[in-house]
Amino acid sequence: MAEAADFQRTSASPARRWLRRAGALLTGAPLLAGLLQLPAGPAQAATSDTVSVSVDTLTPNAPTDGDTLTVSGTVTNHGKQTVTDAHVGLRVGPQLTTRSDIDSVSRHSDELQSSTGSEVGDKYEEKFDKLAPGVAQHFSISVPVDKLDLGDDGVYELGVALSGQTSAQRWDQVLGIQRTFLPWQPSDADTKTKTTFLWPLISTVHMTAKTGAGDLQTPEFLNDDLAKELAPGGRLAQMVELGKDLDVTWVIDPDLLASVDAMAVGNYRIQSGAGTSTPGSRENQGLAKQWLANLQKAVTGKEVVALPFADPDLAALAHNGTSVTGSLSHLKDATDVAAITVKTVLHVTPTTDFAWPVDGAVDPSIMKVATSAGADRVITRSDSLQETSGLSYTPSAARPVGGGTTAVVADARLSTAFDNDLTKAGPATLAVQRFLAQSLELNAQTDRQRSIVVVPQRMPSASQAQAMAAALRALQGGTWSQSQDLTAAAKDKPDPGATTRIPSASSYPASLRRQELPQAAFEQIARTQGKLDNFRVVLTDQSRVVTPFGRAINREMSTSWRGRSSEAESYRGGVEAWLDELTEQVKLIEKSETKLSGRSATIPVTVQNNLVQPVGHLVLRLTSTMPTRLKIGGKAYSEQRVEISGGHSQSVKFTTSANANGRVGVIAQLYTEDGRKYGDAVTFDVKVTEVTPTVMLVIGGGVLLLVLAGFRMYTQRKRAAARQAGEGGPGTAEEGPDEPGNPEGPGDRLPEESGSSSGADDPEQPSDPAPDTAPENADPSGTGERVDR
Repeated sequence: MAEAADFQRTSASPARRWLRRAGALLTGAPLLAGLLQLPAGPAQAATSDTVSVSVDTLTPNAPTDGDTLTVSGTVTNHGKQTVTDAHVGLRVGPQLTTRSDIDSVSRHSDELQSSTGSEVGDKYEEKFDKLAPGVAQHFSISVPVDKLDLGDDGVYELGVALSGQTSAQRWDQVLGIQRTFLPWQPSDADTKTKTTFLWPLISTVHMTAKTGAGDLQTPEFLNDDLAKELAPGGRLAQMVELGKDLDVTWVIDPDLLASVDAMAVGNYRIQSGAGTSTPGSRENQGLAKQWLANLQKAVTGKEVVALPFADPDLAALAHNGTSVTGSLSHLKDATDVAAITVKTVLHVTPTTDFAWPVDGAVDPSIMKVATSAGADRVITRSDSLQETSGLSYTPSAARPVGGGTTAVVADARLSTAFDNDLTKAGPATLAVQRFLAQSLELNAQTDRQRSIVVVPQRMPSASQAQAMAAALRALQGGTWSQSQDLTAAAKDKPDPGATTRIPSASSYPASLRRQELPQAAFEQIARTQGKLDNFRVVLTDQSRVVTPFGRAINREMSTSWRGRSSEAESYRGGVEAWLDELTEQVKLIEKSETKLSGRSATIPVTVQNNLVQPVGHLVLRLTSTMPTRLKIGGKAYSEQRVEISGGHSQSVKFTTSANANGRVGVIAQLYTEDGRKYGDAVTFDVKVTEVTPTVMLVIGGGVLLLVLAGFRMYTQRKRAAARQAGEGGPGTAEEGPDEPGNPEGPGDRLPEESGSSSGADDPEQPSDPAPDTAPENADPSGTGERVDR
């Protein structure tokens, strides 16, 4: 590996430079003073970290002939004793000839045990009468570069040290030091490194699935954090403001653009609790508009690389998602929509054939997944794709790894230079100087021109972005590097000696693997996608639901969930719950027991659509659980197509026929046209009766009236016969012939009726009027009452 075995430049310093250094060592007063301090070495080792030295600014970062170097910062006494007779001076150490030397100095940048040359001279120092414990004091030292006695072009160690005395140790000694680097390349290098620096615009997931799916298509955000990043001084505002003047390749997550655009275009809401939200502010809407306008100007004429939508976690997908059906299709969808989103929002056509796994760490499965959606160039890093061929220099980034795929290997040292906390000026300045030193040392490794790619962390903080910009300004204004786009770097001729072997799965960092989405997450994503597929077929305007949910599913796979497993789980649950809620807006209304009168009747089933859009392509099936007793449409079940306007209900009627009385279970179920169940079934009972109670009551009443009428006719005839007998008996002139309908004749009286008619009015008498009533009613000429049945 080139980084592990850096090329040691063996060219000796010119004789003139050696003599000058030797003469200064023997006769120069400043250097002699440095020699006189040597006996204090053991004491220095015993008094480590008494005073801290912070180098807050160093300008210019890479000086040339005629420049004046200015170093400023603070010194703070952390001891319990006051430091007296103190001064801060500059010390130029030896030239560092390998990249490993720079690493070593960085690891021990404030250790007193490591010597760092001699002070430049008392003319270029700042004195302090005393440093009280716990008190920080500022210093600033300016020195002409030609007084630093720099020799050959290269990287020099620069120490900023505070020397003084304490009451316990009353001799001059170094009490605190901070080492940094001084890149020295006064004239253009014979061969310049072509450097590509990626400038990432990526954020966490901000939008919920409710975007575009509600009544008014009002976007909903998880919180208001995006507005904070867009505000002046915010992280994203700083990234755009700093990057606009730099020669960089912009790497953008289209989801970020879509989120900012949703905030800028119209009203939006912010999730405030379970099922509730509050309106976003117009001020934030203005921030979003301004940020997009600034970004459009910043990327004009620059290369823009679009990641797949929402920056999906390729490693998690490769390790835990490929066994779940449909997972890879989400990556394809995210890639397809990326270019459209960037072009729509920024009005530029991006490059979409680059894949970027987390930290550039790869293995065979990650490479396979990364290229499955059409990307044929994968951004990796040299601490993953390590050199094994023994090259004495860092090779170019492009590596053909087979199958038409190119691995673009970023330099790990340069890419991780700004990973630390850089909120304070001291660490930020050291990061800048270390970056420049590594870049210059890399250029000096060989006369072969190479293409080097720098890929910083995905979401740099505002302070990290400021340090990156400072380093890039110095690099791009320097004399050993020239800028290059990422596409050009990927197309450069690869070094034949560079490694092209993809590391095995076992070499993938365990720390990164622990942060991946688990397989259960991809299973939940697949379940949500299945529900969406089932829901979409019934919609007349699918885009209102499919688009926002499709993008939300992309967001569920985002790299930004690393280290936030509980938040990721909550987001996935929210997406699925919202889809369930929308799906349930089209449903069957619960139905109580239905009574079926007679042998045939219709059964109504109500379908309700509470969506704002019409639904169709639905089939309602009504099924009898006992078709031998109750048939639906002449068979065990019957189906009818359903189409319902938004916000309406529809009653669907089914014809039924019963073969026997009793209770029969009936099941109503909605299906999509392709035969998949939609929503929950509704089950109810149908009670079958051959004749309804009302009809039975009417019939029963009619029979009763008929009986009473016949009985009345019978008694009337008996009474008439009795009256005739009392007036003259048989044979009188008034008797006349027998009354029609009275076959018995007036003399045929029952014994019970003799001398009294009370017995005829008693229904309890054993007399049966039926023989008389039937012929009477059958004779239309009779004088009795006629009852129609």
